[in-house]
Amino acid sequence: MQARVKGKVLEFDWDKWNLDKSYLKHGILPKETEEVFTDSESIVLPDIKHSQKEERFIIAGKTLEKVNVFVVFTFRKGKVRVISARRMHLKEVERYEKIKKNT
Repeated sequence: MQARVKGKVLEFDWDKWNLDKSYLKHGILPKETEEVFTDSESIVLPDIKHSQKEERFIIAGKTLEKVNVFVVFTFRKGKVRVISARRMHLKEVERYEKIKKNT
């Protein structure tokens, strides 16, 4: 799938393990994960704590069904490689909403 974010087309590169992992562990489908990248109110932050081997990022946003999702990802060969995706915890939702309100 491709997503268009701020005029930029993003392509996703899923490996077999991560394709199934987020759904099996957290009930988040790959399609829902990709939808977060199209959310105009999503927030992207560097994941400094987990960027020792490669630069990682966090995106917090909503699916088309308005589910709050937290995604950890990196870029490999110009494509988005999702590392994990899950529903946001209550404190993360509150922080996400506060950041949105202040921007």
